[in-house]
Amino acid sequence: MSQEDPKITGDQKGKGGKRDPNRKYIAITRVSPGSYMSVLFVVSFAAAFLIYVERDDAGILLFVVSILLIPLLAFTDRIGFDGKRLYRTGLIPGIWARLMKTRDRLRIGDIEQVETQAVRALKRGRNVKYRFSTSVRGKGTQFTFASGGESYRQIVKILLPLLRDDVLDSRSMELRDYLTDPREALQNAEASKIPSPDVLETSFSRSMRQKQRPRPSGEEIETSSANPVHLRQLANQLRLSGFLLQAMEAFRRALVVEPQNPWLLLECGRCLHSLAGSEKDVRLERRSLALMRLAEQRAGRDSELLIRVGESYFQAGDWRRAGRVFRKVSDTLGETFRSVRGMAEMALREGKIAHVIHQFSAADRLADSTALRRWARGEANYFSRLNDDEEYLELEISRMNLIDRLERHQKTSLRAVLFGFPLIFLGVLGDQYTMANVGWAISAIAIGFWFGMVLMQKFLSSRIPPGMEV
Repeated sequence: MSQEDPKITGDQKGKGGKRDPNRKYIAITRVSPGSYMSVLFVVSFAAAFLIYVERDDAGILLFVVSILLIPLLAFTDRIGFDGKRLYRTGLIPGIWARLMKTRDRLRIGDIEQVETQAVRALKRGRNVKYRFSTSVRGKGTQFTFASGGESYRQIVKILLPLLRDDVLDSRSMELRDYLTDPREALQNAEASKIPSPDVLETSFSRSMRQKQRPRPSGEEIETSSANPVHLRQLANQLRLSGFLLQAMEAFRRALVVEPQNPWLLLECGRCLHSLAGSEKDVRLERRSLALMRLAEQRAGRDSELLIRVGESYFQAGDWRRAGRVFRKVSDTLGETFRSVRGMAEMALREGKIAHVIHQFSAADRLADSTALRRWARGEANYFSRLNDDEEYLELEISRMNLIDRLERHQKTSLRAVLFGFPLIFLGVLGDQYTMANVGWAISAIAIGFWFGMVLMQKFLSSRIPPGMEV
């Protein structure tokens, strides 16, 4: 079956570790193949080295086995959802779960946090190709799946609407509400008479040089007046699909009809901030923050909107304003789980551990589900231990510092690998075996260090359990 098939059966485990041939997934997607490609790269390098030292049979056999087996393992490593639980399938995840005594499934009610990261994978003009990575956490288990096809959109559209807003971060909520096929977004833009990016480029650059937005034409006002709600939805779909100029145009048209709509102002500000990031334009970034401040001023007593504004400030790096908004919600409109969680994040940035403990304890009290209470209580206990146990604090600081150093050294190792490749190529091509041997030595040592640091970073990613510091 193809990866897009929402019903795949026959190779998943049922209760008690037995295979359940009757389980049907309503959504399934493959995990990111990055780790498998890393292993394939290392094994291919080893196979090439064996061929270089005239162990042709062993080298060819190793290469053929790896080129057939590793992609197959990556293809079968999937995350499926049957309506009640998420499952991680595949041979390697199953073996890893048994060795580390971790879970390979997670009930909806046990999901504590869902976070989505967006990375600009490709840029063409003002259009951006985003790659989303969504992590689902609960009971010490984490499942991560990345965008790249219809299967990702399918699991997002089916799974995320079943979860509480308190579980989702702001970007996950946007994906839940507006994620669509980019081709469909472009078709909707064409139906709404949104010009192409090439047409919008000149007018957008001109409007950015002016202090105020230019007045739209009568045709645009008529289009906006007909469907302002539709234009808002279209603008967000275009933004998530990476068509930022067309998204800005749709937002502008919607704001012609509803210029005081704070949700439109916030979402337009977030879109402009994405455009500023892709263009590395500080002026656009300032304007995006100005739109967010305008949304804050016009939010009134809408606590949901104010929390979203605070989270947008936080993502944009304006932590002072984010903290002020979270405090405003808690002081004037009443504490909510997300507002105190936001204040805990701000206190953590400022190094105020006592405030962090207090806010997570408040989050524990305000949580409306067992999973959220478990997460908030776990965070409060963790920071309480950091605050009370100096030895544990030093170990955790050392662990995080080591992770940072490993990340830096990984980049250095990869540069060393790339430095060795030309020496290998030129040495083999020119029968300069001394040069080739030096290249092989440099690349082999660098790859060994890089792979070892990747494994170390994986083991160090989890917090040190209480009692292990003894």
